[in-house]
Amino acid sequence: MRYMGLDYGNTTVGVAASDALGLMVMPVETIRREKPAKLRRTCARIEELVKELGIDAIVVGNPLNMDGSAGERSRLASEFAQTVGRRTGLPVHMSDERLTTVEADGILSETNVPKSERKRYIDQMAAVLILEGWMREKGLLSS
Repeated sequence: MRYMGLDYGNTTVGVAASDALGLMVMPVETIRREKPAKLRRTCARIEELVKELGIDAIVVGNPLNMDGSAGERSRLASEFAQTVGRRTGLPVHMSDERLTTVEADGILSETNVPKSERKRYIDQMAAVLILEGWMREKGLLSS
């Protein structure tokens, strides 16, 4: 099975995907949009990637509050996940994404990605961390 991880943000969606063997998760791209509510093109691109990559299920990051409660961002991510599920026909799972962006920034810093370039990759790296975390939790990621 191949999985896709999505880091949903106001104007970007970071995309990552697992390989078919479940050995690793790789960044794919960052989908950008002009306005938060404009999701048509974003969903169309996700549909294209699902077909291109042979994705079987999707994991969307759930930005819970630090106390574990669901706030406005979590509600929006859940609505996005439902939309993606309807559009792709695939199962969509939610996964706690607290601090993934901070962790992603740290990884990019450690790998000497210049600060000026990090914005270009941070959403993809957060999507990698979301998907890796979910796959490990489910016992699906080898290593």
